[in-house]
Amino acid sequence: MADITKLDLYDILGVKEDAVEKEIVKAYRKKALKCHPDKNPDPKAVELFHELSKALEILTDAAARAAYDKALSAKKAAALRHQELDSKRKKLKEDLIARENAFQQQREVASKLSPAESLQKEIERLQKEGSRILREEQNRLREEMKKKYETTANEEDTDDIQDVSPKLRIKWKVKKSDESNAGYTYDYLMDAFKKYGEVLNLLVSSKKKGSGIVEFKSSQAATMAQQYEIGNPECPLTITWLSGKPKQMQKSDTPESDSPTVAKSQASENRDFESIVLMRMRQAEERKRLIEQMQKDDEDT
Repeated sequence: MADITKLDLYDILGVKEDAVEKEIVKAYRKKALKCHPDKNPDPKAVELFHELSKALEILTDAAARAAYDKALSAKKAAALRHQELDSKRKKLKEDLIARENAFQQQREVASKLSPAESLQKEIERLQKEGSRILREEQNRLREEMKKKYETTANEEDTDDIQDVSPKLRIKWKVKKSDESNAGYTYDYLMDAFKKYGEVLNLLVSSKKKGSGIVEFKSSQAATMAQQYEIGNPECPLTITWLSGKPKQMQKSDTPESDSPTVAKSQASENRDFESIVLMRMRQAEERKRLIEQMQKDDEDT
């Protein structure tokens, strides 16, 4: 007897896979009469009779039938997968043949073209075929750059790299009826803050009096302005950090800053800041004096 999994016992009996035992026995009796060795001496009939007997034996036993059904399902699933693979192979083969034919046609057409026309054809072909590869490579590069940027952003030391520009919020007391905004005009504030360093932006709120924002190029300039600028002593400014506060200053806000070592370091930094402020003020005065002198010379000439 051949491998039982190679036989379709339901097909041999001529019944459906959900046939009940009564239907299986009835189908067996009907076919067995035709191919019994005593009535049909054909060797093929004998082999069929043995297959019928094996089908009856297995399909009328619940456990054997369940095992056979499981093996039969697996066999059919494998056959379906092979069929799908064969279809894909066939499609690939057809695509390959189509490409070869198209290439051959292009060669035949190219042979009739001038060298310049042939080159142009090849360039057009590369543009069409290469666009897909280019898009894929660009997408891959963007993904790699994105991952690299995210990794770098997580590993960067914020003490050395300032991702957010330093901005200060400035406030002062002003009456609602005061149209002069307590004298804090754009020009007044710009002159007050630019002596500490380059000011990138200055915004004086037109809706909310007594409020503004100043953005510096460097955190050092913003730090000095926040610590030393008071504005008009009769209506002093209140300056707080809006963004870009240096990490060193954030650390100094902790209770550890009360220690003698940290206090000494802060005192030294304050002296340095004072020196820088005085230097910038002297530079500003010197520039002002030179400008006035040049204007006077121009008038004399």
